[in-house]
Amino acid sequence: MPTLLVVQHTPSPAVQDMLEAVLRGTRHPEVEGVSVEVQAALSAGAADVLEADGIILGTPANIGYMSGALKHFLDQVYYPCLEVTVGKPYGVYVHGNDDTAGALRSIHKIAGGMSWRQVAGDVSLVGAPTREGLAACEDLGALLALEVAGY
Repeated sequence: MPTLLVVQHTPSPAVQDMLEAVLRGTRHPEVEGVSVEVQAALSAGAADVLEADGIILGTPANIGYMSGALKHFLDQVYYPCLEVTVGKPYGVYVHGNDDTAGALRSIHKIAGGMSWRQVAGDVSLVGAPTREGLAACEDLGALLALEVAGY
């Protein structure tokens, strides 16, 4: 069964709301036969990435960068996964209080270095998540789940 890995750092209610919306999207009625594994960024490792058919990365933007927890995850998986995960589909959601550009740039720089393939647009929310923002998170979850399912 294809596996979608969601690696997240969820320290705030806003990021928790985004995570829950992403997970609702992975359960879209058109998605069948996909296992969704949710891992905290400080717990996930190379074995999780190697077993996954796609990845969603979720983080707050902290002082213009991704969370230290997500950076730690990416540091841990970079070399063990570098050559064997080329083309792995991924997507990203980020929440910031005033800006997410630096966090997104840093995530894409690392994912690009690993030659992962972005298959859905970024979900970048600033301030309190809106209904539209949470719907975008659901779309992200559904798109990645459909991708790993082979649709």
